[in-house]
Amino acid sequence: MRKANQEITDPKVLEEILSGTQICRVAMVDGNKPYLLPFNFGYQKGCLFIHSALEGKKTNILKKYPQVSFEVEQGVRIIPGKKACNWSTLYRSVIGEGHVEIITDPGRKREGLEVIMAQQGMTGLPEFDERELSKTAILKITITSLTGKQSSNWERLSGKSGK
Repeated sequence: MRKANQEITDPKVLEEILSGTQICRVAMVDGNKPYLLPFNFGYQKGCLFIHSALEGKKTNILKKYPQVSFEVEQGVRIIPGKKACNWSTLYRSVIGEGHVEIITDPGRKREGLEVIMAQQGMTGLPEFDERELSKTAILKITITSLTGKQSSNWERLSGKSGK
């Protein structure tokens, strides 16, 4: 990383960002071009969980090439300055790579959906409509690499530490 002072190296902080964020952007390879989509997701034990339809463009792409990149950010806020070059952004972000497994087993789908629902704020165990569940797949992204970065002003302006 070019700005080593902004790199997040503490695994606990990386996990905090992944666990405390609700939107994840996933980049896939569609032939010779990138394909990027935002998702609600859940994070647990080195894996991201995303709900999906059983068929469609995304699923077709991932069946051909299951390697993905992803990004999440936390605490993003523009910090105005007196001059244009004095403006700044407060943020923490995680970028990673992983391998997608398309889960269609009903029990494993429920487990993945529970992780997603918990991360999105649901308390208790959710109930799932069996008909809807039968039309749903879970994309389980096993993380293979991870890097984190935060704005140089993060600790001062957010009131949190994060290396």
